[in-house]
Amino acid sequence: MTDTQYLSDWRPYPYEILETRLEFRLDPRATIVRSQIDFRRLAPEDLVLDGAGLKTLSLSIDGQAVSPSLIPQTDGKLIIPAAQLPDSFTLEAEVQIDPEANTALEGLYLSGGMFCTQCEAEGFRHITWYPDRPDVMAPFRVTVHSDQPVLLSNGNPVSSQPGQSVWHDPWPKPAYLFALVAGDLRAISDRFTTMSGRDVALNVWVRPGDEPRAGYAMESLIRSMKWDEEAYGREYDLDVFNIVAVDDFNMGAMENKGLNIFNSKLVLATAETATDGDYERIEGVIGHEYFHNWTGNRITCRDWFQLCLKEGLTVFRDQHFTSDMRSASVKRIHDVQTLRARQFREDAGPLAHPPRPDHYQEINNFYTATVYEKGAEVIGMLKRLVGDEGYRKALDLYFDRHDGQACTIEDWIAVFQDATGRDLTQFKRWYTDAGTPRLSLTEEWSDGKLVLNFRQHTAPTPGQPDKPARVIPIALGLIGPNGDEVLPTTVLEMTETAQSFTFDGLGARPVVSLLRGFSAPVTVAREMTADEQALLLAHDTDACARWQAGHDLALDGLIARAQGQEGGAEFIRAIAGLLDDAESDPAFAALCLVLPGEEEIATTMAAAGVTPDPDAIHRARTALMLELATAHQTALARLYDAMESKGPYVPDAEGAAHRSLRLACLAYLSRLDGGDRAEALFASATNMTERQGALEQLIAAGRDKDALARFEAEFRQNRLVMDKWFMVQPLRAAAGQAVVRARELAARSDFDWKNPNRFRALIAGLTSNHAGFHAADGSGYDFLADWLMKLDPVNPQTTARMCSAFETISRYDAGRQAKARVALQRIAAMPGLSRNTSEMVTRILAGAG
Repeated sequence: MTDTQYLSDWRPYPYEILETRLEFRLDPRATIVRSQIDFRRLAPEDLVLDGAGLKTLSLSIDGQAVSPSLIPQTDGKLIIPAAQLPDSFTLEAEVQIDPEANTALEGLYLSGGMFCTQCEAEGFRHITWYPDRPDVMAPFRVTVHSDQPVLLSNGNPVSSQPGQSVWHDPWPKPAYLFALVAGDLRAISDRFTTMSGRDVALNVWVRPGDEPRAGYAMESLIRSMKWDEEAYGREYDLDVFNIVAVDDFNMGAMENKGLNIFNSKLVLATAETATDGDYERIEGVIGHEYFHNWTGNRITCRDWFQLCLKEGLTVFRDQHFTSDMRSASVKRIHDVQTLRARQFREDAGPLAHPPRPDHYQEINNFYTATVYEKGAEVIGMLKRLVGDEGYRKALDLYFDRHDGQACTIEDWIAVFQDATGRDLTQFKRWYTDAGTPRLSLTEEWSDGKLVLNFRQHTAPTPGQPDKPARVIPIALGLIGPNGDEVLPTTVLEMTETAQSFTFDGLGARPVVSLLRGFSAPVTVAREMTADEQALLLAHDTDACARWQAGHDLALDGLIARAQGQEGGAEFIRAIAGLLDDAESDPAFAALCLVLPGEEEIATTMAAAGVTPDPDAIHRARTALMLELATAHQTALARLYDAMESKGPYVPDAEGAAHRSLRLACLAYLSRLDGGDRAEALFASATNMTERQGALEQLIAAGRDKDALARFEAEFRQNRLVMDKWFMVQPLRAAAGQAVVRARELAARSDFDWKNPNRFRALIAGLTSNHAGFHAADGSGYDFLADWLMKLDPVNPQTTARMCSAFETISRYDAGRQAKARVALQRIAAMPGLSRNTSEMVTRILAGAG
């Protein structure tokens, strides 16, 4: 394993790069890369370059050959003593690399015969010798030689002829933003005129035959460019913007300057092959990568400890883009669900870390929900504290002050302090402290006066046992006993461990609508009656708080049932009113109908000191769904019919809302009809949203054999759709059959486990089946360990990320813990285990005790 990297050890790079010139002669097994790098000394220190897997053919300084054998090389670094270097010089190197053998998909590799790159975080060192760190920025000029029809790189095209293309990126960038693509590609093209009148050529490049599925990606790009101009005053700065869809890709997408490389699942879509969720993700990720042009590219991070600076800010921006394109309230609730499912779980386990960690061993292991989703929540709190006007002033100052620079969290905080005059010293703890604060509330009521007593506490996390108080913006309102709002949304700023706030002159005791808009990423402990929760579900004016009230009502009932008690009746009664008014906001109604997931139930029980039983949780959720379906069968059937698609499929918010409510109703009705409606819908559906939704219910009902065969026969040539087929089977299978189904699928010849999408589809399908993965016999743990050990030598990055399925094992009973530890110890003992996976397994085992 590599040595631990510490934030405190960061030092400026002692050389400036004036220009980087690269020349590629592409060959699947023997690509030649020639680099010419113009350096200028800034400090009297050795020149240190990074490299991995390079066959060095020649090396020279200002035309004078240097024998690589005379230059110290250690741990992937080439060190040229300062005494051998003038103040300004050109370093020229020629290396040979093997893209075909690069199964890790870092650096330059092949995907179905197409050359492509992925250089974030430290992939460029697999291409040539270079200071592979984000604070070293330079303009690039790139020449590509190949017999491939299309040759692309960053920036603006300089020249193009058969077998060669030249590209120039005038904007200084770090090596992690370098990109190259060469292959047999087709483009759908358009143009965009910026707010200053500049004309930009737009291209979405796909494999031949995929052109009809790329139109929505282009539409999303144009919407993104327009939105960024209107919302942030940022316009695009090159003559061309290219997107390329790649089948083999470890990430979702990459924001390389002017040449965004995307996982094909986030580009290609038609009604017959993509769900409403796929369309929304395509729009959101297209926007995310485009928004990086300013928040990540023009202004990048000084070091990888600052990763949340570019990712948290850009996630925050893409969340608001989607909110403006679709439903703001539904988007916010989805974001809260994602945060709780992924980041709260991360914060509560051995993989917990601050948004800005102070050390790491493998940076690829820190592309986490904490960096992305919690990073965005921290910026949301900051915006709430300084207001819309203060936020815009601070962002304008950020862009003006730091354009072309590599920045830190301190730089980010400083622009807000300078723009608004606020002292944000305490707020900065959100960046440096790990863990999810727990906010407790008690109330005192007397003679028209309501006193709210808050306390905050953050549990110890690895390396951080003690956590001082943070600034917590608490947005709340008050709802009277008749359902009227007696206090509109008010933001309280909590800065102490314990703090009280008083509201006077109230005619009757109100119900507190707490954490409106989910104003802070905290958990809440408060005593509420079922009647109070039902009142908020029926009358709260804030959609997020209203949904939360119903969600908590259901969660309380499910936890009671999982512990052998009665529960859930109040939720079943309260949902009647929601169903009566569901057609006024179908998307919101659909969200309220979806019960808390089994993973969330287990997380909540563990936080309360109760050992969760996956089987009991599964039984409780299944039983409550059946009882709700029985109680509201007529209303659910009415809504199912009312939400039937009329006319051709349109991937807009209104259509998606109707389909989401229809499928939510179907999930309940299938408990009563054994899958009859699902079978009819599967046969008649004209869009993938309803077809996949029906298929999932047929699998759950055990009536999936014919449907799966028909699905496979129709889509066996469509790689992305077949990924769905692999995923839904273990996901929706009965708990006792989930591992069996996963094993059967893994034995198929079309389980291309070296493709990250196919591997993730099957494995995530199983690990997301809570009771199935956490089977008491440990079969789920063994299956996962076997496949992680097989994948690790081929693709360590994907392997390490999938290890996180083990992060919650310490919450379960001793038997499950023991079986999971055995599986993890098998991985840890594997000869030649990658540093990526080794770090993850070590951290999880340390937390498991």
